Amino acid sequence: MLAITPEASEAIRQVLAAESSPDGSVFRISPEPDAGLVVSITDSPEPDDQVVEGDDVEVCVEPAAAEMLDDKELDATIVEGQVNFSIAEQGGESPSED
Repeated sequence: MLAITPEASEAIRQVLAAESSPDGSVFRISPEPDAGLVVSITDSPEPDDQVVEGDDVEVCVEPAAAEMLDDKELDATIVEGQVNFSIAEQGGESPSED
């Protein structure tokens, strides 16, 4: 299952707290042809979405995206007010080659 870092949770809370986000909105990850994965703000999860919990946030993940992200981690950085989300392997390290 997708893991959500504390930094990503904080970034999602900030995005959802923005004036442009309607009250009760949720953060959603879905695949988009020719664009890879996209994030969006939606009113509610779709019935077949997987809901993943972070630090006081929920992320809805479209089923095809959930399969791709099963062993991944959602992280975020905020630079000068801009949020950049990234996906990495859970644990943040690649296996070592001895």
